Amino acid sequence: MSLSHVDAQGRPQMVDVSAKDATPRTARAQAWVVFPLAVDQQLREQGYCGKKGSVIDTAIIAGVMGAKRTHELIPFCHPLAIEDCQVRIDPRADGRWLVECSVRLTARTGAEMEALTGAAVAALTLYDMCKALSHQIEIRDLRLVEKHGGKHDFVSEDAS
Repeated sequence: MSLSHVDAQGRPQMVDVSAKDATPRTARAQAWVVFPLAVDQQLREQGYCGKKGSVIDTAIIAGVMGAKRTHELIPFCHPLAIEDCQVRIDPRADGRWLVECSVRLTARTGAEMEALTGAAVAALTLYDMCKALSHQIEIRDLRLVEKHGGKHDFVSEDAS
């Protein structure tokens, strides 16, 4: 197995996908945002709103925007027409919030980097919206949970 973004001379390159067929592709990624319990409780009491507005709604919008702009952030990602992008944020009772991004498209490449970027940007937005309350907020475990389409399907062993 070799790296796909490196040519025979070891130089960086974008992968040529022109000979590939466009196929349906989906991917789901997640991250955890961990709040100090006092901050989590304060956010709950405020209806998940801070001085900048709804932290969850803003993070959802940012996550979708991040997924759509992945090619602008990751040098060798192709620009893709995302057909569906869903960002879900699920605050848990222990101060951990699950951030999940699902992407669907029909293309010659893609979906997993877009889902990962969407989850990351949503998590970063939660941090940004809440950092005035604490700088001890942590973003953990950004990962691909599953992808379908393309050469290989992938499902994490603990995917739910």
